[in-house]
Amino acid sequence: MEMEGRMQGKAPLSDSNRRIMDTDAPPRRVYQAWKGSNIFFLGGRLIFGPDVRSLILTVCLIVIPVILFAAVVSEQLAHEYHNQTGGWVASVAIIFTAYIIVLLLLTSGRDPGIVPRNAHPPEPEDIGESSNLSEWPGGQHGSTGLPLTKDVLVNGVLVKVKYCHTCMLYRPPRCSHCSICNNCVERFDHHCPWVGQCIGKRNYRFFFMFVSSTTILCIYVFTFCWVDLMKIMDTHGCKLGRAILKSPISGILILYTFVAVWFVGGLTSFHLYLICTNQTTYENFRYRYDRKTNPHNRGLVQNFSEILFSRIPSSKNNFRAKIKEDSAAFTSSLSMGRALSPPKMSVDLEMGMKRQTVAMEELEDLHSQIGSAMGLERCGTEPPHFVGRKGCSEIASDIEAFAEEFGMEHRYTERKKIEQHTIDNP
Repeated sequence: MEMEGRMQGKAPLSDSNRRIMDTDAPPRRVYQAWKGSNIFFLGGRLIFGPDVRSLILTVCLIVIPVILFAAVVSEQLAHEYHNQTGGWVASVAIIFTAYIIVLLLLTSGRDPGIVPRNAHPPEPEDIGESSNLSEWPGGQHGSTGLPLTKDVLVNGVLVKVKYCHTCMLYRPPRCSHCSICNNCVERFDHHCPWVGQCIGKRNYRFFFMFVSSTTILCIYVFTFCWVDLMKIMDTHGCKLGRAILKSPISGILILYTFVAVWFVGGLTSFHLYLICTNQTTYENFRYRYDRKTNPHNRGLVQNFSEILFSRIPSSKNNFRAKIKEDSAAFTSSLSMGRALSPPKMSVDLEMGMKRQTVAMEELEDLHSQIGSAMGLERCGTEPPHFVGRKGCSEIASDIEAFAEEFGMEHRYTERKKIEQHTIDNP
């Protein structure tokens, strides 16, 4: 609750001082202060990439053809075969499509393996000896003496890991920073625009299942559309062109699934190769492990077991956790021996402090800091760097009104009289 503009003839509080009165603001959660480019839904329970809108297009490209298939082609199959074949064909297609949509949401709406950012760069002494020292680019952090890379042993092979300037951490092996989501992601594979999310350690399995299942669905629809056309040709004794005219939806779906299966089928085959060799898309295109030893390749069986059947690690981020606000502190820029950097002269009361925690000792400390400035104003000797900024008398009025609000005006007034007496009778 904000204080009134004027209280019993006192000067209004400055904007910076009013912040302390906001006691009803709920505590912020991690997802509300997230520094990445992600978009959250359901109070931080679902996390998507910044291109989450593309997910709508992906769902439409899957669902609309299946609706046409179930409503038209399956109905024609039931009519031509005079049994429940069409109903069973439609039911399988619908159930399998629902399964694919679930896989899509599991891929797109969960933490892909984001590595939490550090609030500060690591200390140089904590880095270790196996590192390559070099100066930071631009000289901004050269004084820290942090190396740009360091060596990590992976299955008996030395692997260089890089320092991430944005996240202020050394990336774990196979981790990379996604420029779209602005996060470091463990076992980063790629950022998929079709699912609107990074593909990493915690959702790669669901991504592969989504792509391979979509390939199977395309083959399923493609096959039964051909069955429908063949049945029409056999029943009416016509050629393919005439059959397509009698069932144009089947012809359209055959063309659509034929094109789609080259895309999702090719993607499935490529990722099968990556799984067999325990690579990621990023590693395959950047490092080309076929020209040197891949330290992560543990053999065909163990590679499949590790990627598809191992336990998915828990997220390192609790997006719904409440942020611990630091206790508010009173700060003053009224130092007489230095220039003031803020554009306005005011007492800065940090946001987030509860009014119940304000103590008289803090008011006394604040008053003592501005005491010298108040004396200068009385004598008319205000230094040049105070020109154009808020006067000390106005600050004193703010403090006086603030003390009155908290029921401490009596003690504040007594202290003010003592100091006035000291000034008048040195």
